[in-house]
Amino acid sequence: MPSPSGPAPSGRPPACPEEGAAAGAGPSAGAGPSTEAGTSADAETRAGEVRADGYRAVFAVPEFRFVFAAHLLSSLGVVVCEIALSVLVYRLTASPLMSALTFALGLLPYVLGGTLLSAVADRCPARRVLVVCDVLCALAAAGMVLPGTPVAVLLVLRCVIAAIAPVFAGTRAATLGEILGGGELFVLGRSVIRIVNQSAQLAGFAAGGLLLAVVSPAAVLALTAGTFLGSALLLRLGTLARPARDGAPGEGRGALLGASLGGVRRLLADRRVRALLLLSWLPPAFVVVPEALLIPYADGLGVGPAGMGLLMCSMPVGAVAAESMAGSFLGPRARTRLTFPMGVFAVLPSLGFAAQPSLGWAVLLLVLTGTGISYNFGVDRWFVAAVPDALLGQAMTVMQAGRMTVMGSAMGLAGAAAEYAPLRIVMPGAGVVGAVCVLAVLREVRRTAPGRPAGTVRAAAGAVRDPAGPVRDPAGPVPGTEN
Repeated sequence: MPSPSGPAPSGRPPACPEEGAAAGAGPSAGAGPSTEAGTSADAETRAGEVRADGYRAVFAVPEFRFVFAAHLLSSLGVVVCEIALSVLVYRLTASPLMSALTFALGLLPYVLGGTLLSAVADRCPARRVLVVCDVLCALAAAGMVLPGTPVAVLLVLRCVIAAIAPVFAGTRAATLGEILGGGELFVLGRSVIRIVNQSAQLAGFAAGGLLLAVVSPAAVLALTAGTFLGSALLLRLGTLARPARDGAPGEGRGALLGASLGGVRRLLADRRVRALLLLSWLPPAFVVVPEALLIPYADGLGVGPAGMGLLMCSMPVGAVAAESMAGSFLGPRARTRLTFPMGVFAVLPSLGFAAQPSLGWAVLLLVLTGTGISYNFGVDRWFVAAVPDALLGQAMTVMQAGRMTVMGSAMGLAGAAAEYAPLRIVMPGAGVVGAVCVLAVLREVRRTAPGRPAGTVRAAAGAVRDPAGPVRDPAGPVPGTEN
């Protein structure tokens, strides 16, 4: 067990520092209720450290290192599992449709787990949820290895892993606030998770291809089961046991399904939370359109497998580079100010596909698209401040489930559109529609900024209060709304 990284209370992380305070060295005014003074002091100390050390301050927290290692293992396991299962299904059926379906099933069931099971993230102790999720994924992967497993069962097991994923991701995101104390450390911790996700695509596809060249798909799937078990072991031994965030006992908690649906309704009823959810969902939905059409685009260019692989890697490379540089070289204020411009910029490079660019220019457009991921710094900070304590894990689950669902739906719609229109229209068309939609959502985010009328969830659950003054939203002002 690692040394504790500070007090381990349940609930939301301490308030994020104000924009103005973020630029200074001292703690922010109104650090929170006196009952959380120790936790708030730790958070403020870490916030000061992160301004100088960036990601080093995040990795200085022992528990986070275990979470990082566990996430790295499970992310690689998911990517390699998708590749191996796709190959296995194709060998069993000789059907390109069935093979492609294994990838689609990695996205679409997110809405089921994220909606029907989201309350688990707050109603059960976080460490227990994370370990059980990893063990269930390991069992599902092991079931794929059994000889003679029907294709239908293989696809159902893939759905099981995908349905569990948003619960795991939401619980881990909420737990990061308890481990890192909130504020800029929380934002940078979430950034590290995104970097791992993007890097896992690159490393996972490469590792999966190499493994499949020397061993059978079943052996690769057995290896992925081992990665899930390794992740479960790291989380069990390396993180502290914390009580559930929603501590309401007995019958007051209601059935899991009812609590999950009720929590989703409460979140969506809050105007501020709803706007931030849309901001986290819409840019990725339009960004994946050119990515979903890269195989036919590469075929039109006649670049072969090598060129196709280069195109597929371009967007993750841009994302990793932008996320790493923003987290390492920019301060809290600058990272937050990236949110609006980068949210719009993410969907604009696809306009360049109207000119039917060559391989080199297409790679550049995709790299630029990937840099748009840096808009998430501000979204994470505002979202964790807008959600009440008892719904934080569920809110993170809904955010992840919604993002993956809209991305999967957008890929399907892009493929359908490409059946009836040329790629030089479909790909830039997504950029035009995306820019209009993102600008509309940004307008709503600006209108619901702190200082405006509070949303229903915040009013019902209680905002963070400064003992010396009125209700204060700890996220700080949205860029462009300051007087």
